[in-house]
Amino acid sequence: MRRVNAAVAALLTVAACKDDPPKSTHPPAASVVAPSPVVSAPPPKPTRPPKDVNVLLITVDCLRADMPWAGYARPIAPNLTKLAERAVVYTHAYATSSYTSMSLGGFLAGKVPGELKRDGYFFGAYAADNLFFPEVLSAAKIHTLSAHAHGYFKDAGFQQGFDVWDIVPNLKWNNTTDENTTGPELEALAEKQLGTVTDEQRFFAWYHFLDPHDQYMSHEGIDWGKTLRDRYDAEVTYADRAIGKLLELVASKPWGARTIIILTADHGESFGEHGRYMHGFELWENLIRVPLFFVVPGAEPRRIDVNRSALDMAPTILDLFGLPKEPSFEGTSLVPEIFGESAVERDVVVDLPQTSDNDRRRALIHGTKKLISFGMTDYLQLFDLAADPEEKSPILKGDDFDAAAGLYRALQKTLKDVPPTSCRESCLNGGYGKAKDKDAQ
Repeated sequence: MRRVNAAVAALLTVAACKDDPPKSTHPPAASVVAPSPVVSAPPPKPTRPPKDVNVLLITVDCLRADMPWAGYARPIAPNLTKLAERAVVYTHAYATSSYTSMSLGGFLAGKVPGELKRDGYFFGAYAADNLFFPEVLSAAKIHTLSAHAHGYFKDAGFQQGFDVWDIVPNLKWNNTTDENTTGPELEALAEKQLGTVTDEQRFFAWYHFLDPHDQYMSHEGIDWGKTLRDRYDAEVTYADRAIGKLLELVASKPWGARTIIILTADHGESFGEHGRYMHGFELWENLIRVPLFFVVPGAEPRRIDVNRSALDMAPTILDLFGLPKEPSFEGTSLVPEIFGESAVERDVVVDLPQTSDNDRRRALIHGTKKLISFGMTDYLQLFDLAADPEEKSPILKGDDFDAAAGLYRALQKTLKDVPPTSCRESCLNGGYGKAKDKDAQ
């Protein structure tokens, strides 16, 4: 049957084409078909940093959250702004406290400052049996380096875990302000330290730039005006220049491409908000909101808008080095969300323990609500930061207040408030000391 059908089909073809010119008897040429382009699947996005990274942490004293990369109109920090364009930027980051002695202690230990063993003085010294995250890095054979630009850092106890710890020489000491200009000198120390690093050696380096700290010195070629904020902005520009030079050095090194850069601050600054100047003594937003961003190989730049705490820094830095979390650290690693995971809301706790010179303050930030506890008696004020970002109209009753107060009381039960080992008479007797409008550090 197949042969018959084939024959009929051939006859029909001949009949239909009998008037056509004869066709070639040569076999037809093979059709030329362009090969389909080979489409390679895009490589999977990394979920972690490379295994051989270094970490460079740059902290800037008194650096407020309202910087150019966060919408501030003046281009006062061009080098940091350019760096932020390559970064995962946290828009609602909080320090652990409102002045250096407390905030850096909490940051290094991954705990709120009141839970750490320390003396009770305003320029507090921390006990050696507090565990700081650089000690964990050093035990894991990570080379640890650091340099600072204030005399307080000589005896504060922050050097625990550092293989190299330097202080800018020939500093003036004044416990009410800062009379020094130190950006270029600190940058030179950083260059000297990093010049000893080999390409095979993994390191953690921390440099704390101090120049935005009062007195807001004048610098040649930098003039934003004469007000306190103008002069502060000039100091930020001056610090930015020194940091820019340090970043150029890092980029020139063979290990530069695999070095993570973190930028943050120990606290913010006041320019008359709530009748205050400088920093310390209170926990208003302008004092505790700080910049925070990460430039990490393989992590795509983006903005993360949920609240985050400097308590997260210790576990995050360990995680960036591939080390497990230390159980005593209270924060949460940010590495998963730096690499694209969803960032869920978490509560933030800020702590200003009582010292020889200040009363106690604590704050709980829950979404857009912020509860501040004033003094040892826990007088509470609640603020809606979305509707009242300048914290001028406290909510003193209602369901929101009751819910926030309940959260705070639960928090109080979990915090282990460690009494200071020594303190002036006012502190020991439960007095509050004499609060000042400005502090030295």
